[in-house]
Amino acid sequence: MKLLALETATEACSVALWLDGEVVERFQIAPRRHAELTLPWAGQLLAEAGIARTQLDAIALGRGPGAFTGVRLAIALAQGMALALDRPLLPVSTLAALAMRSAGRHVLAAIDARMGEVYVAAYERHDGGASAPLPFRYGEERVLSPDGFVLPAGAPADVTDWHGVGTGFAAVDGALRRVLDGRLATVAERELPHAADVVRLGAAAFERGEALAPERVEPAYLRDNVALTLAEQRALRESRSG
Repeated sequence: MKLLALETATEACSVALWLDGEVVERFQIAPRRHAELTLPWAGQLLAEAGIARTQLDAIALGRGPGAFTGVRLAIALAQGMALALDRPLLPVSTLAALAMRSAGRHVLAAIDARMGEVYVAAYERHDGGASAPLPFRYGEERVLSPDGFVLPAGAPADVTDWHGVGTGFAAVDGALRRVLDGRLATVAERELPHAADVVRLGAAAFERGEALAPERVEPAYLRDNVALTLAEQRALRESRSG
């Protein structure tokens, strides 16, 4: 199996290649340079591996949630390549990929969503076979004020060794961390999602027969309005501070 993966939903930009279980990746924290870096990196990885684009079985991508422009970029680039090559896509949750950065069993993945909010989801890691340790998600992915976070329905209430991962734990002066005081065994608030984890999850999804036609892939924004005006953003901040 040969897969290419793109992840551009946060300030980190990364591209990864899966070659029959081996993973190579380009990763850089590069705000506003995603469009400049993504395709050249993809070409470099393929060239270094001696793989032609036509040899790819599918393309995996981080479908969000995350920054609007970054999520749109990954969708657009992946759809363009998939349509040109007549290959399917493997959309992967950016939060699920982020959860893969933690070695804990019970993981809370959170990304700073700006405007006083975080994108967050709760997972339980378990063995998914040869391809990847797949995270089982409790409840839905959510965007919310960290002060209002509660564990989703179905998450074990007696677990006190949750492992926090992602920039959402540093957002809003660490509010999510305070809300979960006493339940967090570890917190890695600087971690960002990697295409290497997107491609691992994508490989497992490919083996399960979950590849999609390019036109069926949708971004996960979570916010109903992804382009608030400056006035709307100011009003939102004022309402939360007042």
